[in-house]
Amino acid sequence: MSTEQGSGVTVVDHPLVQHKLTLLRRRHTATGEFRNLAREISLLMAYEVTRNLPLERVTIETPLETMEAPLLSGKKLCFVSILRAGDGLLQGMLDLVPSARVGHVGLYRDPVTREPVQYYLKLPEDIASRQVIAVDPMLATGHSAAAAVTCIKQAGASQVSFVCLLAAPEGLAVFSAAHPDVPVFTASVDRELDSHAYIRPGLGDAGDRLFGTK
Repeated sequence: MSTEQGSGVTVVDHPLVQHKLTLLRRRHTATGEFRNLAREISLLMAYEVTRNLPLERVTIETPLETMEAPLLSGKKLCFVSILRAGDGLLQGMLDLVPSARVGHVGLYRDPVTREPVQYYLKLPEDIASRQVIAVDPMLATGHSAAAAVTCIKQAGASQVSFVCLLAAPEGLAVFSAAHPDVPVFTASVDRELDSHAYIRPGLGDAGDRLFGTK
């Protein structure tokens, strides 16, 4: 279940996603529970983002007879985690599509300029022939997500989607301006960014809450 928000943005409003997101937002949700909830939500969102994967018909043998049946067509998917918080969504995606390839983009935000700085990039060599799903829990300013997708495209990928738990309107505007061809899937578009570039009402720092570093 999802709702088109325009400009390539889809809000996944399935009741289970929204219920688990509310539990995730709570201040007193412990690290282990937070991590499990993020994994469960990402699995449910992966179901939505993969809805239109191409299929082909193949011949198989059931215990009773031969039949023509659908299988995914072409190369396996590639999930790209935007470090470090993207790893909190990666495992849920892999639970659903365990054969997918995995890439990583490492970015940090300069505390003064708030611009993304790349420190790590590892992607499958044949990424140009794969459908790529980039994951990061938060689309706040949009600069890091846009920079990560630029890296993925420069490596040759032409079919890219972006998945996050929360997005801010400001971040969506920045991201769509940089990559109007990349659809965004999110569980919620929140109200705004505050003066520290945190999403409001948000859920705090996703990385710190995932890994217990604060």
